[in-house]
Amino acid sequence: MTQKTGYIVGKVEYRPGDGALMRIPEGPVEIETTKLEATLSWVEGETHGAAAMPMAEFRRYVSEGAITLP
Repeated sequence: MTQKTGYIVGKVEYRPGDGALMRIPEGPVEIETTKLEATLSWVEGETHGAAAMPMAEFRRYVSEGAITLP
């Protein structure tokens, strides 16, 4: 598992369970990756959030520039 810090700078969405798409707020995120998925964690005010997504989707967001990595 690899852990790093990145930034949400565009539209990045995730689906919690079977619910509607939710947007991850712009700003810093902690990113943990495995071969299969990336888990993004963030803080918005007093709320902590986390979302897991398949690596293909994570790579797409990075290649589109919606997630930046230092």
